[in-house]
Amino acid sequence: MRYKISGKQIDIGEALQFHVQTELGTVVAKYAERPTDANVVFSKSAHEYVCETTVHLSTGLTAQAKAHATEIYAAFEGCCEKMEKQLRRYKRRLKDHHKDRSEPVEIAGASSYNLASDESHDDEPASLQPIIVAEMETKIPSLSVGEAVMQMELAGAPVLVFRNEGKDGLNVVYRRDDGNIGWIDP
Repeated sequence: MRYKISGKQIDIGEALQFHVQTELGTVVAKYAERPTDANVVFSKSAHEYVCETTVHLSTGLTAQAKAHATEIYAAFEGCCEKMEKQLRRYKRRLKDHHKDRSEPVEIAGASSYNLASDESHDDEPASLQPIIVAEMETKIPSLSVGEAVMQMELAGAPVLVFRNEGKDGLNVVYRRDDGNIGWIDP
């Protein structure tokens, strides 16, 4: 597994890097067969240290965790515990589905746009064209509905657009206000 351990505005020593590699490697190896890479970023927010970790799995899924603490090692330990919990749940769900994905998730490219909101409350807008603030590339994975829900929960995202493996159409899963998961299958 490849590691990228960095600090934002702080120095990361070799001892911390070695600690991160051994501890995170142990946790990930316990629950994931073939992890590809891990990105660990340390930063400081006021008096607390923040540790953000992203692990990419060979199945195409991504697990993310974030923790705060007054000491840098404690921030990493909290983040590592959250990552272990996510990966344990992910592995349990895979066993429950009785499905072994032998090849990686197929991913298609798409464009993602951020549109500016119009704060003025005029009766008639000057133009019906929205203002595009940012345009970026995004990836749309080809997953089953259960895997899409897992990916959405692992990423901590409120919504996920994916290509349904069973029907070859674009679908959406999202977290509803009541805490349940919604699925849009056009």
